[in-house]
Amino acid sequence: MSYAIVYSSQTGNTKQLAETLRETLPQEDCRYFGTPAEAAAEADTLYVGFWTDRGHADAGCNAFLKTLRGKKVFLFGTAGFGGSAEYFAKILSAVQAELDPSNTVVGTYMCQGRMPQSVRQRYEAMKQQPNPASNLDMLIENFDRALAHPDAGDLERLKQAVQ
Repeated sequence: MSYAIVYSSQTGNTKQLAETLRETLPQEDCRYFGTPAEAAAEADTLYVGFWTDRGHADAGCNAFLKTLRGKKVFLFGTAGFGGSAEYFAKILSAVQAELDPSNTVVGTYMCQGRMPQSVRQRYEAMKQQPNPASNLDMLIENFDRALAHPDAGDLERLKQAVQ
């Protein structure tokens, strides 16, 4: 059965997951590997990876998902805010809602991913403002934890999710 690995990656996190999938799945069955493109939809199963933008798949990946019909789809993604299975489930639910009902979701996987340094700088600048938000220290701590992700454990869990 043929497959394609399609991903969108702003910081390299989702690309790292996509490359792990390519190393894990049978090479001879791969019909496409790369960013969203019409050619990928020729495969029977699509492994579609996204980065999270405001609780949803990024715009490019989201547009691609909306074009799929009658496919088996495995969704994978990364989010800067991690540590909460409930948050990941909420994102995956939002992404699945974009798929046409003729598709079948055969699996999902999400993990935390590092964010650009500009995010931390923005949080620190917000702390200097009058009446800063009370959750800024938590956001900075999350940013620092995310720097190590995806890590070896995240990649191993992805491999397990596709087997």
